[in-house]
Amino acid sequence: MTEPWSGERVREFCGRLFGAMSPLLPQRFRLDRPIVPVVRLTGIIGFSTPLRPGLSLAGIARTLDRAFGIRRAAAVALAINSPGGSPVQSHLIFRRIRELAAEHKRPVLAFVEDAGASGGYMIACAGDEIIADPHSIVGSIGVVGGSFGLDKLIARIGVERRLYTSGEHKAMLDPFLPENPDDVERLKKLQRQIHEDFIALVKSRRGAKLQGPENDLFSGEYWTGRRALELGLIDAIGDLRGTLRERFGEKVVTPLITAERGFLGRRVLGVAGGEVTAAGNGTGLAADMISALEARAIWARYGL
Repeated sequence: MTEPWSGERVREFCGRLFGAMSPLLPQRFRLDRPIVPVVRLTGIIGFSTPLRPGLSLAGIARTLDRAFGIRRAAAVALAINSPGGSPVQSHLIFRRIRELAAEHKRPVLAFVEDAGASGGYMIACAGDEIIADPHSIVGSIGVVGGSFGLDKLIARIGVERRLYTSGEHKAMLDPFLPENPDDVERLKKLQRQIHEDFIALVKSRRGAKLQGPENDLFSGEYWTGRRALELGLIDAIGDLRGTLRERFGEKVVTPLITAERGFLGRRVLGVAGGEVTAAGNGTGLAADMISALEARAIWARYGL
């Protein structure tokens, strides 16, 4: 009669069996290789054109959940390439990354590519470390808003603006009306409040690493990665592949985590809501062109 196997013998057998099967398994399931999932955060934040949807929490939430949910992940890497955009969406994405990092006890490495500026830098601050290329654009810790003044144009072509509101400030900063200094001051007050919160967030994440006068650091100015390192805005110069291999070894596995797709190939959003598509959105060619020009102008602020 065969004697039952001891626990030690069972473990030895399972180890040999898994070792023999290991080369046949997908890389992310192999125990002999460290895993660092990569999430790409690219584009203008909270600003979408039909052919190039921007970054938002709704669009990235499921991807972040999947990346942080990978078991045995040594860290999560963020590949950031954004000139900024909506302060609300920037902060929502920042906060979700920090919540997931705490929940799963995962270190986060943020890699800045062409730009991690304004809201893009806010998201980069979600990383426990920020790494950038020597020529990356980093910083722009400030708030900007803009519009057009069309009141003189419509008067010249004989168009009369008729606007009916309930509420003293409901038509504030209407581009078809002359600019009101009181309205401008109200807008600047809002911007100052957002700027102060942005500064507090950067200080909370970078702390004593920050070097240089605050009037410079938080003026809205931006710098190359090399200068940003001197100012303490980033932690190191490098790239994603090289840094991860240096930290976790040559065999590190870096799966790119992308948005889930449904049965018909459409992206599954992380929060209930509609998806922007090129067809059937009712924007029209003129609106699409204006959106594309506005997006181009945001990138152009940084010479990109």
